[in-house]
Amino acid sequence: MRGSGRRAAAAVVFVLAAAFVQPVAASGVARPAPQSDATQASGSSADLDLSASTAQWIDKDTVAWDTSATAAAGYRLVYAPDGGITVKDGALSREDHWLRLERTRLTDAQKAKYPQLKDYPAFTVDPRDRDRVRAALTGQIIATQRLADGTLLAATGVQTQGVLDDLYAARAGKARLGAVFTHGTPTLSLWAPTAQSVALDLDGTTVPLTRDAASGVWSVTGEKSWTGKPYRYVVKVWAPSVQKVVTNKVTDPYSVALTADSARSLIVDLDDPKLAPKDWQTQPKPKAVALNRAQIQELHIRDFSAEDTTVPAADRGKYTAFTDTASAGSKHLRALAKAGISYVHLLPAFDFATVPEKTADQATPGCDLSSYAADSDQQQACVTASAAKDAYNWGYDPLHYTVPEGSYSTDPDGTRRTVEFRRMVQSLNNSGLRVVMDVVYNHTAASGEDGNSVLDQIVPGYYQRLLADGSVANSTCCANTAPENAMMGKLVVDSVVTWAKEYKVDGFRFDLMGHHPKANILAVRKALDALTPAKDGVDGKKIILYGEGWNFGEVANDARFVQATQANMAGTGIATFSDRARDAVRGGSPFDSDPGVQGFASGLYTDPNGSAANGTAAEQKARLLHYQDLIKVGLTGNLSRYVFTDSDGKQVKGSEVDYGGAPAGYAAAPGDAVAYVDAHDNESLYDALAYKLPSATSSSDRARMQVLAEATAALSQGPALYQAGSDLLRSKSLDRNSFDSGDWFNAIHWDCADGNGFGRGLPPAADNESKWPYAKPLLGLTALQPGCAQIQAATSAYQDLLKIRSMEPVFGLATADAVQSVLSFPLSGKDETPGVITMELGRLVIVFNATPGTQDQRITALAGTSYALHPVQAHGSDGTVRRSSYDPGSGTFTVPGRTVAVFRAN
Repeated sequence: MRGSGRRAAAAVVFVLAAAFVQPVAASGVARPAPQSDATQASGSSADLDLSASTAQWIDKDTVAWDTSATAAAGYRLVYAPDGGITVKDGALSREDHWLRLERTRLTDAQKAKYPQLKDYPAFTVDPRDRDRVRAALTGQIIATQRLADGTLLAATGVQTQGVLDDLYAARAGKARLGAVFTHGTPTLSLWAPTAQSVALDLDGTTVPLTRDAASGVWSVTGEKSWTGKPYRYVVKVWAPSVQKVVTNKVTDPYSVALTADSARSLIVDLDDPKLAPKDWQTQPKPKAVALNRAQIQELHIRDFSAEDTTVPAADRGKYTAFTDTASAGSKHLRALAKAGISYVHLLPAFDFATVPEKTADQATPGCDLSSYAADSDQQQACVTASAAKDAYNWGYDPLHYTVPEGSYSTDPDGTRRTVEFRRMVQSLNNSGLRVVMDVVYNHTAASGEDGNSVLDQIVPGYYQRLLADGSVANSTCCANTAPENAMMGKLVVDSVVTWAKEYKVDGFRFDLMGHHPKANILAVRKALDALTPAKDGVDGKKIILYGEGWNFGEVANDARFVQATQANMAGTGIATFSDRARDAVRGGSPFDSDPGVQGFASGLYTDPNGSAANGTAAEQKARLLHYQDLIKVGLTGNLSRYVFTDSDGKQVKGSEVDYGGAPAGYAAAPGDAVAYVDAHDNESLYDALAYKLPSATSSSDRARMQVLAEATAALSQGPALYQAGSDLLRSKSLDRNSFDSGDWFNAIHWDCADGNGFGRGLPPAADNESKWPYAKPLLGLTALQPGCAQIQAATSAYQDLLKIRSMEPVFGLATADAVQSVLSFPLSGKDETPGVITMELGRLVIVFNATPGTQDQRITALAGTSYALHPVQAHGSDGTVRRSSYDPGSGTFTVPGRTVAVFRAN
């Protein structure tokens, strides 16, 4: 079932094509379609567009259809269990079954539930025909509009998500789906309300399932001997994407185990002791860290060990690499944990579609990649040639949501992946780190009858979000799912709970969370909160949740439901990523045509790089000062109500600072926003600074700017996330979208002698060729090839910041009022220094000096108070920060260039 779809590729668009039917007499007996003469009105080709499904059946009684109102028209739903309805010469080919419709209006409740349909005409199913609603849903359905004489004016397919929820969700929502064991005996259950039949293909034997009419769930109770056997469901169902009844052999969407390459599901009990590593049931957890204090490393499983020669070859790129505690990567993670990192955030580790799972089937680049020049285009060409079949992908193309990815296992054919995933979690816990899982419930790898489509082959047109014409929305890059539909929402909740209970995952990061309803994410929170150590083996209330609250696509601005976006999630205890300070620190946006647009930590105004995109000196200064306001808001935890003096000298709230037309501050509490300056998306921080800092900037100064940029996240209120390896000046050779760029561009180099990944050739053309004219002059520069001195200095200084944060309680303020009372920017205003931010936080004073030269920051109100450089920095490895000083007579803090210094009152 696994294919070559990619996160960045255009999604396969699933078109719900409908067919036309003939009119029927009131008796239900088919009668011939009337013959139209030259003067008789008939539908236009657009009105009879059978490739669309523009009618929406929203509950058992109501259809919404944006069709032209005609007083003389009559309306019907025509259905055929076996399909075969077409249109010819403006008439329907057959009409065996029908439901009459009468004009009505949508109620206020219906408009609230379906805001995108609020202006649609509505129709109600004739009470005399309502006993046939369930039967109609198992076949081809079209909506028709006719004149009194039978002339067909319009016909379209029908979207059925709403009516399926109305009829079945109340009961189905309580069902336990998938393979559920009772005293060792499995019962298999599948929700397939529109299926005409469902059977089990059990290791080559066919076993029928029984349908529950109230829930639409098909089930069968087997025997203990079924345990461990491979299976698929055989589902006979009308498939609009191919306009016929099909019999799909499809894996279980509630699979918990699979054979290699996701060919078959396996009947497995995750509570089987044979699947548990030693001491799994009593596995001690590192002390829980509240979200507002969380420090998170974002890590791709394969990146961790693919080029780590201290890991045995058989474990590289695998879950088991995390159990090699003597490896360079494991030692570095333990050092970060000791300094203050509390969570490792793993990029998608569920079963995904784009990597052959068996090592023997995985391609490798057929070139000596290290033989080419640092600015050559040969490396990317060679890597790209094998990318479709290599071992690498980020994994944002989910196939089965609740099974560990097989390519990360030493044996993908069975349950070893379950054991090895658990051992990975266990090892990370033993290293002092809790584990966050990156989950991608907002889209699937494919839809329709595609081999990488699972959900849509079982209940076609239900699990995917459909646009007004019935096509599948793909604003997320792939086939969007619809968590607003009850059973997709249930799948999200059930899957997350399984990972929490069965794999002891400590947190979840939701990809494109803004495409979920807020209610769905809150339902996840509620379900996790119900987990207890006594009953479930985990404390669900200590599990953290955060995600991407971006607002775009067909759901933007709450068009279909209240979204889980940045502003909407404020105050829920579920955090969203904040792009405000990120862009201000780096400069510009990730989508600039000229990557040389500078920001606070990349030399804007104070160390200009000569790019015309930065504007005049006056324009640079004004933008830099505004960036400093954005960063100040970020340092508060992105609080909307926080009041401070901006760079114009005005008293403003965080929500009144502009971020591209949106409020900069949106958080209600210092745990609502995740601070970060780099992640897997877009250029790594080092690569962004490579583009933005003047090309003559030394390696040592680049390392200092890297640390200063990270400090804006590390020393903020609320959680902070860092891309793993960023403290080691990690580079991807300027690749802005390395999702399919292989180990060559992605692997983390834990040993500084191996460099940082910069200069491995021009990045892959597909996403970077437009930037090659900027990249090529940089890739061969010696100053951009850091040595061990620079790499070790950067990670030591970064770890010092983590230690300061960990030991100072003032970085973990729980409320907006607390932040307002103890955090301030005493030198903000019209006279503040461009390129310098000074923050007073309780007994601390922190100076972020992004300029090349030493800066004095005089706070007259503190004159006479004794301050000294924080002991961690005073005794740390950074000799430059140790040159920072304080004059108590004048209240002046002096900080060297490209340095963040933390002072503490004695």
